[in-house]
Amino acid sequence: MEDTPLMRELARDHARRKQLDGVEFAAPETTRVITIANQKGGVGKTSTTVNVAAALALGGLNVLVIDADPQGNTSTALNIEHHAEVASMYEVLVESAPLQDVVQDVPDMDGLLCAPATINLSGAEIELVSLVARENRLRNAIRDYLEHRDDEGLPSLDYVLIDCPPSLGLLTVNALVAAREVLIPIQAEYYALEGLSLLLNNIELIRQHLNPDLVVSSIMLTMYDARTRLAAQVAQDVREHFPEQTLETTIPRSVRISEAPSYGQTVLTYDPGSSGALAYRAAAHELTIRPAP
Repeated sequence: MEDTPLMRELARDHARRKQLDGVEFAAPETTRVITIANQKGGVGKTSTTVNVAAALALGGLNVLVIDADPQGNTSTALNIEHHAEVASMYEVLVESAPLQDVVQDVPDMDGLLCAPATINLSGAEIELVSLVARENRLRNAIRDYLEHRDDEGLPSLDYVLIDCPPSLGLLTVNALVAAREVLIPIQAEYYALEGLSLLLNNIELIRQHLNPDLVVSSIMLTMYDARTRLAAQVAQDVREHFPEQTLETTIPRSVRISEAPSYGQTVLTYDPGSSGALAYRAAAHELTIRPAP
């Protein structure tokens, strides 16, 4: 059979389908809080957040997604109400509302919860400036919510995934202070590498001054086009510089991944057999078997 990128992709998808069929993911000993961050827009932060979360939930785990991006794209993809009248992360961060007051069950997805973002969150960057302990508000909210679940006898959360806006403002700082781990999606194109050093410098500053436990635990290559030499070169460069953090699984450039949010779905429910869905399931499984920092 001819060895072409298409045939290699078909063979990889077939192998992944067999490997993941019926697999239940192992739960971590304690809740892993992971922030998905990259100040560059259009690299797949939101797609990565919602699809990894869905894959973890389908693998039998309990997952909370926190939408810290005022655009609310994560809430849209998970089919969560997030118009201006809905209690959201704005009330949590600015008005100190308990997280349990805004968390919603994701429709048709057992084990998956979402704390939505509304347009009100766009003003939070300014309003947070004058608040006491402004960088710690999300961390405190998550801590209190986990304690609330214990007190109420609710199942422990296995993962908390936080989606950030494409900036390095106070919302992203809150997300980085709240987490133990950072997952960085990187588009497999040249310009994507340029902003990485800036992001890593900012993460190091936060580690030094606000959150000494923070580590970059995972780097995920997204929008990967196996037909181009550039994608292969970018992947090689990233793996050389970050051999331990870079996931083996790459996320292909996929129309299905882009289409799914317009139907209020993740790609895992929109087209479970597509290359994109299989890749995100494989990436989520890889996350669960990598040791927590």
